[in-house]
Amino acid sequence: MILVLVLAVLAVSYASSARAYLQQRAHLDDLRTEIAERQADIDVLEREQRRWEDPAYVEQVARERFGYVMPGERSFVVLDEDGEPLEAEATLTDPADVAPEEPTAWWDEAWASVETAGRPPKDEGTPPATEIDGSPEQAPSGQEDSDQ
Repeated sequence: MILVLVLAVLAVSYASSARAYLQQRAHLDDLRTEIAERQADIDVLEREQRRWEDPAYVEQVARERFGYVMPGERSFVVLDEDGEPLEAEATLTDPADVAPEEPTAWWDEAWASVETAGRPPKDEGTPPATEIDGSPEQAPSGQEDSDQ
């Protein structure tokens, strides 16, 4: 019985030690991942710093962001269909890529207006014409509603 009790105590102590070991390993893995991410961020920042040391890159950024031009050059602003300047990120499409609109014949538009004129929209907001003094008017007994 004592042997079983000693083995149970050892199993519990080893289980808690194993749990602590596994938690520490998971924490170390998380820290290693974080270190790798930070190192990648540092590499990106160092690359960016080297780019800013290049005068050609600084000139390019000044042209793009601020619209600077060198002495003797002319600057042009491209406007969209509303007269607003396009953003620097906007791209113009190639006119060859745009599908041309097929023109419609003038007689098609004229005939469409004739068909529309033949079917005017019904006005739902006006009261019926048969109402007088708030009470509906009765048609004479010999006439139908279509004669009104």
